[in-house]
Amino acid sequence: MEPEELALKVIKEHPEGIYQNQLWKEMNIDSRKCSRIVSKLLKKGLIIRESATSKGSRTYLLKSAEEPKPSYEMLLSGSMFSPCAGCRLACEPEFCEYLTEWIVKLDEEDETSQSEAQC
Repeated sequence: MEPEELALKVIKEHPEGIYQNQLWKEMNIDSRKCSRIVSKLLKKGLIIRESATSKGSRTYLLKSAEEPKPSYEMLLSGSMFSPCAGCRLACEPEFCEYLTEWIVKLDEEDETSQSEAQC
């Protein structure tokens, strides 16, 4: 893995951000090399950098420029959204006919995908 890729991976592992002086220690490289890597990532627009103070020393807080994208896969069964998403009914899940119908659809899709995989 290239040093820039590794640095970006480490930065992404800290969604709240990581101080630059922590980054070079975590990557086991010197501060000068870390500065060059950070500059490359900044030029590519992959990270953002903010002035910060850590333990009384001036440093930078580094964050990934990518916003996490929401995933709705777990709310879908085929093209059907989970009935609980945005539901305003004060029902009990055990007795909800909409939820039961959705679960049956999930089960049918699972059986279909398993039979296709066996063919």
